[in-house]
This record gives sequence, C-alpha cells and structure tokens, in this order.
Amino acid sequence: MTINLDPQHLTPASSAPSVDLCHALSVDVEDYFQVSAFEGRVSRKTWETYECRVEANTDRMLSLFDQCQVRGTFFILGWVAERYPGLVSRIAQSGHEIASHGYWHRLVYDLTPEQFASDIADSVEAIHNACGIRATAYRAPSFSIVERSLWALDILAEQGFTTDSSIFPISGHDRYGMPGAKKEIHTLPTAHGDLVEFPPTASKIGGLTVPIGGGYFRLFPRQLTSAAITQHERLNRPAMFYIHPWEIDPHQPRIQGAGAKSRFRHYVGLARTEQKLRRLLQTHRFATMEEAIGR
Repeated sequence: MTINLDPQHLTPASSAPSVDLCHALSVDVEDYFQVSAFEGRVSRKTWETYECRVEANTDRMLSLFDQCQVRGTFFILGWVAERYPGLVSRIAQSGHEIASHGYWHRLVYDLTPEQFASDIADSVEAIHNACGIRATAYRAPSFSIVERSLWALDILAEQGFTTDSSIFPISGHDRYGMPGAKKEIHTLPTAHGDLVEFPPTASKIGGLTVPIGGGYFRLFPRQLTSAAITQHERLNRPAMFYIHPWEIDPHQPRIQGAGAKSRFRHYVGLARTEQKLRRLLQTHRFATMEEAIGR
C-alpha cells in the first residue's frame, strides 16, 4: 500500500478553537525492561523474570495528574494490560483515554503485516478484558511507522482504529522519523477508511529541533520544552507531549550490558523528571488526545 504524505494530498482535521486550545498529554505504558533501546539485551522470553515496576510508576503518574487536574491518553502495552488489569481499570476510572501501544512492543517495520495485525488485535483484546473499553487510538512502539511500514496504517483502519500517533516528522534518529511527513493534525486516507494522525511534536527553537517529550524532555531544560509548546500555542496548534512511567523512576534496576548510547538515552535526567513534569503541567493546558483534536 502507498500512502501519499505530501501536504497537498492530506485533508486538515478539525482543531479546537483558540479559546479552547489544549495540548495532548500522552503516556506510553511500558516497563523499563521493555524499551527498544534494550531489546538486544533483554529477550521477551525473560520479561517475566524482571522486577515489574510499571504498576507503581503508573499509579504515581495518575496521582500527579489528579493533583494537577489533567487527563491524558494512555497508550497501553497489551502485555501490561493482561498482567495488570487493575491498573488499566484505574486509568480508565480516572477519566483518561485508553489507547493501544501494541502487545509485544515490537518495531512495526520488523514485523510482517500478518504479525502486526495479530499483535494489535491481541493488544485490543487484553485492554478490553481489563477495562471493558475497545481502544481505537494507537501508537507504534518507538514511533516505528516510517516510510517502509506505512502499510500498517491500512491494517489499523481495517481493525477499527480511528486515530494514530506514530509518524514522527523528524530526521536524524536511528529508529524512527519521517522528515517529509506533515507536522499538523491531519487525516490519512486508507483502503479501509480514514485515520486521524496526531504526529508527535517537534519545534524549531533557535535553530535547534526540540521534540516534545521522552528522553528529549529529560535531557533539555524544562524551559526549552515549554518554549517549544508555546510556539505551537502562537500558531493555535495543539502539541503532543509524550512520556513513559519508567521516566519518573530513578531507582529502577539497571540493565546490564547495554551500549553507551542506549544507557544515556534511558537514564539521563531520571531524578529530575517528575518535578519537571509537574511544572510543565502547571504551565500549559493539557488534555486527552481526543480533546486536543477537538472531537
């Protein structure tokens, strides 16, 4: 399948009026040993042997969000939902949007279309069994819908998904990025219906590209992320902020044998992230992805 990402072939999706502008707050619910950076050191066959900290860390995030009176979108790994259904129920009962992050946290471009279809179907089933909600929004592990895996969008639409947040319009990253992709919220046509794409956000600040969230949020000063979000506010365009529960856990077990780049990406700034996140949530207006889209 070929999907044309040239802006002239894309239909703008509806956006919130300026008086109601809010940014999307999103959480990728996975544990510290499940990240792509450690995939070469941690076999999925051994996941069960690691100390799981995702439940406690996500509960800490839920408490923080309650204190800041914000709601967000939780992209939940099916593996987590199946083993911690009570956590998924608590996320839903707290008023947050429930979404899928796949089941096994496999990079989409490493899968066949059949494997991808099975993975997302398993994730939807596990999430539904946990909280009674059928996820219709998706984010690929490590934003791995890229030029060579655009076929995944058709499968998402075929399986009933209506919203995606996987295509990162940046360059220079070794795992993800589509520099020619549209940066605004837009509609992608597929053979099985339209998908609304809410891209992860990056802004140009003083010549520096500043992605909003994740390791970039831990590495850069909070004020730089805030300036990137403010830039979107001036354009009356909602930004997408993303984070993981393990990013507020400086005491997580260290993965042995990981390369220097992977260790830096994963462990930089962990001790400061929770307080930085609190300040960010108090500085800008955040909501679920659906609310930020204006639906």
